[in-house]
Amino acid sequence: MFDSLSSKFAGAFSALRSRGKISEKDIDATTADIRQALLEADVALEVVESFTQAVHEKSLEVLPTLQPGTNQAQAIFDVVNKELTQILGGGARRVRFAKSPPTVIMLAGLQGAGKTTLAAKLAKFYKDQGDTPILIASDLQRPNAVNQLQVVGKSAGVPVFAPEPGNGVGNPVKVAQDGIAFAKSKLHNIVIVDTAGRLGVDEELMKEAIAIRDAVNPDEILFVVDAMIGQDAVRTAKAFQDGVGFDGVVLTKLDGDARGGAALSIAALTGRPIMFASTGEKLSDFDIFYPERMASRILGMGDVATLAEQAKKAFDGDSAKKLEEKFIAGEDFTLDDFLEQIEAMSKMGSMGKLLGMLPGAGQMKKQIDNFDESEITRTKAIVQSMTPLERRDLKVLNGSRRARIALGSGRKVSDVNALVDKFSAAQKMMKQMRNGGGMPAGMALPPGMPPMPQGPKKAAPIQKKKSKSGNPAKRALENG
Repeated sequence: MFDSLSSKFAGAFSALRSRGKISEKDIDATTADIRQALLEADVALEVVESFTQAVHEKSLEVLPTLQPGTNQAQAIFDVVNKELTQILGGGARRVRFAKSPPTVIMLAGLQGAGKTTLAAKLAKFYKDQGDTPILIASDLQRPNAVNQLQVVGKSAGVPVFAPEPGNGVGNPVKVAQDGIAFAKSKLHNIVIVDTAGRLGVDEELMKEAIAIRDAVNPDEILFVVDAMIGQDAVRTAKAFQDGVGFDGVVLTKLDGDARGGAALSIAALTGRPIMFASTGEKLSDFDIFYPERMASRILGMGDVATLAEQAKKAFDGDSAKKLEEKFIAGEDFTLDDFLEQIEAMSKMGSMGKLLGMLPGAGQMKKQIDNFDESEITRTKAIVQSMTPLERRDLKVLNGSRRARIALGSGRKVSDVNALVDKFSAAQKMMKQMRNGGGMPAGMALPPGMPPMPQGPKKAAPIQKKKSKSGNPAKRALENG
């Protein structure tokens, strides 16, 4: 979503770094570039003016305080990073749990914002942390809303309280009240109430949401908004804030290709933090919103913290320890180990998203966009078509075995050969690393991975000229 904005920020700072000693005129030019980038990203004008003024003033304040030899461009970059984090909310805010369970979370927002799917994502998020959430189907207006909540609730492994069929039938306030009473009786510690939305803000929508709010007295009201609707998101948020009121914002469709202005405007203009973000269609594509991490990604510094958290969740502790012990003991890294690592990485999400969290990912945008996710599946199919012996010992892979593997995986023999060659190179790399060496030059990467930049090539050794004999007869023989 922020690719265009990131690119423009990168351009602005690249120009600033090229100037060496920075003057007030340079800061004026950089601030103007940032202002233009934010406006093009559909950030609200009020936020743009406030942000650029703060960056300009603080940059002028920090310049005279810098010691000689200090990187001035980096100091300005740090000012922008800090201010960007502030307009995104300053810091992550967690849900306030009730002193006496259950904690009641009410969702509000317009129809089409993804509220029902978001309810299941939120429930799964807390279920994975050991909580016992339950979903309440109080959206009785939208066609099939109750059925949809039951389907996504089942996918998340979370129970759904749905006594009414919906489609215009039933009292949503009573359903919410009865649902909380049911949750208490079954000892659920979190209740998530899915409420009705409308295509636009109207009096009927507000009345129903207010009635549910007053009946259940929620601990948190979360406003769910589609991040792709730009400044309309801010206008809608303000209408809900004035009508129902809310404690925090949840952004959906943050993986879309819109300009991202909503994310950069909504927290500043409503005074309410963005608490969660949905970044894909899967139920697992959901997490706490960290302003500092989002600012880091927008400024091209990546999001290594989130990447590390996802890796920790995906990689089994026992498997990682076993692999480490094998490495220390000098045992070969086998295709069984490789398959285990691929399976773990698949749990982390698409490779495109993972690569996008790396620092400098903006410079590899073309390679990341062209990354073929299906290549991972095809690689797994080849390995899974091998026998345990073949996975342990590549030396047994003769021509007939390779042909059988190709047939079993639906691939060509050349694909099997390519994988074996790449894996053999990986084994050599691990041996070299274990023996204290670095990564071999020209090391083949996994299928589909963008090539990593190579270091400078070593100059070829200078061949010393052989001294020629002073005897004319011998020299004639040497010259052939």
